[in-house]
Amino acid sequence: MASPIFLVGATPADHESTTQLEKHLCEAGLHESAEETAAREDVLRDLQGIVDRWVKRLTAQREYPDGMAEHATALLLPFGSYRLGVHGRGSDIDALVVGPAYVDRHHDFFDVLGGVLAETEAVTELQLVPGAYVPVIKMRFRGVQVDLLYASVCLPAVPSDLDLRGRSVLRGLDMATVRSLNGVRVADEIMRLVPDAGAFRTTLRCVKHWAKARGIYSNAMGFVGGVGWAILVARVCQLYPNAAPSMLVPRFFRIFSQWKWPSPVMLRDIEHDDDGGEMPLGLPVWDPRRNPRDGSHLMPVITPAYPCMNSCYNVSRATLRTMTAEFEAAHKVCQEITVAGAWDALFRPFNFFKAYKSYLRVDVKVAGGEEDLREWKGWVESRLRQLVVRVEMATAGILLCHPHPHAYAAKPHDDDRRRSSSFFVGLSKHLRLTTQEFKDEVYMYAFWRPGMELDVSHTRRKDLPPYVLEQILSTDRLKRKRSDDDSGNSESSPVKRAAAAGRIESSPESET
Repeated sequence: MASPIFLVGATPADHESTTQLEKHLCEAGLHESAEETAAREDVLRDLQGIVDRWVKRLTAQREYPDGMAEHATALLLPFGSYRLGVHGRGSDIDALVVGPAYVDRHHDFFDVLGGVLAETEAVTELQLVPGAYVPVIKMRFRGVQVDLLYASVCLPAVPSDLDLRGRSVLRGLDMATVRSLNGVRVADEIMRLVPDAGAFRTTLRCVKHWAKARGIYSNAMGFVGGVGWAILVARVCQLYPNAAPSMLVPRFFRIFSQWKWPSPVMLRDIEHDDDGGEMPLGLPVWDPRRNPRDGSHLMPVITPAYPCMNSCYNVSRATLRTMTAEFEAAHKVCQEITVAGAWDALFRPFNFFKAYKSYLRVDVKVAGGEEDLREWKGWVESRLRQLVVRVEMATAGILLCHPHPHAYAAKPHDDDRRRSSSFFVGLSKHLRLTTQEFKDEVYMYAFWRPGMELDVSHTRRKDLPPYVLEQILSTDRLKRKRSDDDSGNSESSPVKRAAAAGRIESSPESET
């Protein structure tokens, strides 16, 4: 772990550049309105009421001593971007339910609570995924996307002030529960380790906005996900503890355009079972010195909470190559911004459908309804990075293969009523054997049913289906409309301009 490399603070010019950067983030719609924030808080409050009633009902049914059911409760703890204070318009809510020892995940959480949610009017698009790496209930609650995890701790009752920071809370838990708890624990540890929460949040908003614009924000696709980006930004903040965001953003790209992977990025020293005086828990910890298999990871970005894990385990040679090229390009853009002072150039979207001459088109099809399509599409998306790995293996790492993180809803033909959605992978030539192996692997899905189909076809740029271009244009029009609305609102009165400025400046501190 290196000490800070630059301790000098921001100049007036740096503060002015930061103001311009924050203005761009506001105009890009990355901050919620007061109404959207209130709606999100209502969702969390109502979900807390549902899980409280669920635990009380389970406790009463099991005939525990009088009064126990009355005081039984569960905690609902948001994590991810919401806990880090960088959520914005349209952000989903990642939340952890912490229940007592006698409430299990398999039956009580997925079957019982899942049934309660299925009958709740506010819930739509309900999807139970008990077999995921981190078991999850996905849903929309009054239109807000919510991913709900569960952890049963070894306590007969869950106190409202339960401390999740120490190792002791992990005692006796399986790895699925440990991974569920670590969403909250990692977020809290990141915020504890950054020197300036406000500068960290603004810089992270910038980096996430850039990564999404450039098509490299997706853990499932083999890029970096939300936790990984947060750790990378936090490390730069540690190296420049007194820097303003306008200083941190260019340094972020300079550092990671030159980073010698697989040297790990860590916010603190790795914590092992034999460190300190606590009783060993025997949980696997990322450390290639002790676990040789960890040495094969291409982009180690290590979570700071015990047990330390690589948040970028899914990164492949192809996706790392794509991200490195983007880091280098952003570094060059930032050098020009330092002179010109205009931040818009950094966030220009990557034109995926003009970048390559050929694509693999992965069509996900079902004969059933939207629920079947969501399930089948989610499974295919989780396996799509294996297609990239197979292309790498088939070409000895020479072929550039770039998966697009977003799916496009396909329009059915008149003679085909199946629902479908398409993923695209940019490449330079078609590899028939590789794609067939990928299809064979996807069809091993344990819950596959007749009607679930997958097609992988070679598509040239000139043959891209119209619905792709239509949805890109529709998205661009929506972004321009939001930008125009924000500009109109911000210019409508001095009071609104002052309120907006105050909200931007005060939000990092108020969310600390």
